[in-house]
Amino acid sequence: MNHRFLSVVGLTAAMAFTTSCSTNKAAVDRSTSKVSTVKTTTAATDSVPVWAPKKHGFNPSRTLEHDLLHTKLRVSFNWEKQHLNGIAELTLKPYFYPQDKLTLDAKGMDIHGVNLMKGYNGTPLKFEYDGEKLTIDLNKTYTRTEEYTIEIDYTAKPNELKAKGSDAILQDKGLYFINPLGKDPDKPKQIWTQGETEANSAWFPTFDTPNERMTQEIYITIDPKYTTLSNGTFMYSRQNADGTKTDYWKQELPHAPYLTMMAIGEYAVVKDKWRNKEVNYYVEPAYKGTAKKVFGNTPEMMEFFSKKLGVDYPWAKYSQVVVRDFVSGAMENTSASTFMEDLQMNERELLDKSWDGIIAHELFHQWFGDYVTTESWANLPLNEAFANYSELLWAEHKYGADEAAYLQLDELGQYLNESETKREPLIRYQYGDREDMFDSHSYAKGGRVLHMLRKLVGDDAWWASLNHYLTKHKHTAVEVAELRMAFEDITGQDLMWFFDQWFMKPGHPELKVSHTFQNGQLNLRVQQQQDTTYMPVYRLPLKIAVWANGKRADYPIVIEKADQSFTLPVVGQPQLVIFDAEQQLLATIDHEKSKQELLYQFNNAKMLAPKLETMVKLQEELTDPEVIKVLQSALKDDYWVIRSTAINTLSRLESDKAGAVKESILKMAKQDKKRAVRADAILALANWDGEKYKQLYLDAMTDSSYTVAAAGILGYAGTRAPDTMAKLAQFDNEKGEEVVLALSTFYAVQGGPEKNDWFVRQVKQGKGGTLYYLLQSFGAYLASNPQTNTPETIALLKDLAQNHNIYYIRGAAYQTLMVMSDKPEVQQILTEIKENEKDKRLLEMYN
Repeated sequence: MNHRFLSVVGLTAAMAFTTSCSTNKAAVDRSTSKVSTVKTTTAATDSVPVWAPKKHGFNPSRTLEHDLLHTKLRVSFNWEKQHLNGIAELTLKPYFYPQDKLTLDAKGMDIHGVNLMKGYNGTPLKFEYDGEKLTIDLNKTYTRTEEYTIEIDYTAKPNELKAKGSDAILQDKGLYFINPLGKDPDKPKQIWTQGETEANSAWFPTFDTPNERMTQEIYITIDPKYTTLSNGTFMYSRQNADGTKTDYWKQELPHAPYLTMMAIGEYAVVKDKWRNKEVNYYVEPAYKGTAKKVFGNTPEMMEFFSKKLGVDYPWAKYSQVVVRDFVSGAMENTSASTFMEDLQMNERELLDKSWDGIIAHELFHQWFGDYVTTESWANLPLNEAFANYSELLWAEHKYGADEAAYLQLDELGQYLNESETKREPLIRYQYGDREDMFDSHSYAKGGRVLHMLRKLVGDDAWWASLNHYLTKHKHTAVEVAELRMAFEDITGQDLMWFFDQWFMKPGHPELKVSHTFQNGQLNLRVQQQQDTTYMPVYRLPLKIAVWANGKRADYPIVIEKADQSFTLPVVGQPQLVIFDAEQQLLATIDHEKSKQELLYQFNNAKMLAPKLETMVKLQEELTDPEVIKVLQSALKDDYWVIRSTAINTLSRLESDKAGAVKESILKMAKQDKKRAVRADAILALANWDGEKYKQLYLDAMTDSSYTVAAAGILGYAGTRAPDTMAKLAQFDNEKGEEVVLALSTFYAVQGGPEKNDWFVRQVKQGKGGTLYYLLQSFGAYLASNPQTNTPETIALLKDLAQNHNIYYIRGAAYQTLMVMSDKPEVQQILTEIKENEKDKRLLEMYN
C-alpha cells in the first residue's frame, strides 16, 4: 500500500493534523526543493523525550487453528441500502490440532444461515454471532487430514459499522459504495473494496490475518452496464434471466485474505501486455486517451523487476484500476492494484506530473507483500519498505542517479520529521494499534535501511539474496529473521548486528564529525550523540572521500564506538572531506565546513546531496561574489532540483543586488525544459520586480502547464494592476488544482462577495490536498466577507466536518466553521461535531 498520497499528492499541510509523513514524493514535480536541517528533539518536562518508544502489549502473529484453503463467493448488491448479499463457501481443515469449532472474522453482518456442505447438499450448523466473530459448531471433530466445506448465507452492511481509520487507510469499512443513488451528477456510481489491514471481513467471512493463505473464486452479479475487476483470471460473464449479468473471476494461486478485491464501475479498459500476460488499465471513459501515458511504463517495470529479482512476475495478469474517493493512495491487491483518482489526468496535467513512483510501489508489492507476505503487522516493513525502495530502484534505472538520490533525500526528510515525535523499532511487536505501523518508519526509514543493506553487501549479493528470499518463501508468511537468514545464506556473513540495530532498535545515529590535518595525516573524529538510553551505539561501515591536490581518494572505515577517531594518510592539505562518501547513511550529520570547502564541494562532488548542502549552508552569504558565482553555475545544472534550489536561494537577494542574476532567471522562466523550474523562476522575478514582468505573467497564464499558469496568476496578482481581478476571472472555470489554489490564494484576501459562488463550487468539487488548502483560503475569505456567512455555506461546511471520509478534511472544515463561531447556531454545530467525532487526532485538536 502506498499511503503517501494523502501526501501523496504532496499533502504537507495535512501535517497540521498528524505527525506522520505520508509517502508520495516523487509523484509530483515540486516547485521548490530544499534540504531541511533536523534538530535533536528536546526532552519533555519529565526528562522522557517526546519521541521515546511507547511500550504497549505484545502483538504476536495470529494463532492458526484452522487452515483456510479456498474461498468461493457469490455476491450481489443493494445500492439503495448499500448492502452486499453474499453466499460464502469456505473449504478448510484443522491446521494441526483436532477441532470441533470454527471461529471466523465477520464484521457487522446479518448471518442468515450456516450449512455443512457435501456436494450440493447442506446440513444446517449451529452458530453464535456477536457482530464481529462468527463461531460455528462443526458437529464433529476434524483432524488435520480432513477437509470440510461450509456455506454461509449473509448480508454485509459496511455503512453500519463503527468505522475507524489511520494516517494510511482513512477508513476500514472494507466495502464502499460511491454515489450509490446517483445523486451527484459529477461522480460515477462505483463499488470497490479495500482489505488492508483487516477490513475484508466486513464483506465476507474469513480469517482476516496476513499469515493465512487461500485460493479463491468470486461470482459478481451486477447490472450489465458495469465492468468488474477482481483477482486472478476473468473466466466468463453470464447473462441472467432478470437482466443482470454474473462475472466469474478465479484466483488459482494462494494469497492472503486481505489482498482479495473487487472494483465495479463504468470503466474503459485500456489493454496492454507484458510478455504473454494481460496488463490492463481500468479508468473512467473520459480518461481512456491518457491512461497509457499514466500507466504505460508498467510493462517495462515488470520486465525490469522480473529480471533483477530473477523471479518473473508471478500472477496470472496485472490490472490497475482507478476509483473515486479511495481511502488511501493505492493498494496492492494480488494481480489487481487499486489507485486513487488523482491518477486520472488530462493532457495538461500530464505535463507536470508523473505517477511512476506509486505505480512501481504497488507493482513491487506483487512480489514483496503478495507473493511473500508479512506474517504479522509487526513485520510490516517486509512489505512496505521493499515497495518503498522499489521507487528508488525504478527511478535509478529509468531516470538516473540524481532522481534516485532526490528520492533518498526525501525519504530521509520524511523519517527525520516523524522522528521529532516518534522513534520506534522498524519491527514493532509492541504497537498500540496495528494501523500505527503505517508510518514513515515502515515506509521511509525502511526503504533507507534497505539501501544501506544493499550498499553493505554489494549489488550482486543484494539481488541474489532477494531471489533466494522470494524463491524459498513464495506463497508463505515471513518475519524479519527470514530476510536476515536469506542474506546470510548468500553472503556467508553474520548480519545479526545490522538487523538488530536497524530493524529491532529505535532511532538513528546523531553524529558530530570533525577533521584536522597535520603532517600528512587527516585526523577524523566521529561522536555518536544520540541518547543511548533509548538508542544503540551504532556500528557504521562507510567511506570517507578526501580531495587533495585536486584528486579524490576514498577510505573505508567502520565506526563502532560512541567517540572514535581515525587517522588517514593524505597526500596534502585536504581541499574537501565528505563523511559518508556514498551518501547512504540514515543519520543526522553535523560536519562543519568552511566556505571554501563548501564551494569546492559544489564543483567537485558529483552527487546531489553535497550540492544541495552547499546551497543551503551558504544561503546567508549572498553578498559574497564566490557564492553568487557558484549559484549562477547551479542555474545551468543538468538536474532540475539543483536549478530550482539555486533559483529559490538567489531569490533571497535584494532586488537592486540581483544584477545579472535576473537576466539568467528570466531566460529560465521562458525556456527551462522543466516546467517546475520555470514556475520557480517566474515567482522569483515576481518577488523582485512585480510590475516589470507583467507580460511574462500574462504569457505564463496561458501556458499549457498548470504549474506555470499558476505561477503566472500569482505573479500578476502581485502587480496590483487595476485589471487584476478581470484577468484572473478568465480562469475561474479552470479545473487544474494548481490554478484553482493560486486563484483561491488571491480571492481569499481580494475577492469580494461576488466570489462566494466560486468558492462554494470549488469546495464542492475539491478533493484531497486541493480541498484541504481550499478550505484554508475559504476560511480567510469568509472572515473578510461576513455577508457570505449564509446558512447554505454553514450547511456545506457542517456536512464536510461531519461526514467527509478524510479526517484532515473534516478538521479543516471545522476550522473554517470557527471563523463564524460568533453565531450561536455555529457554536452549537461545533459542539455537535466535537461530540460525534471519533478520530482521536481531531479530538486532540478540537480540545
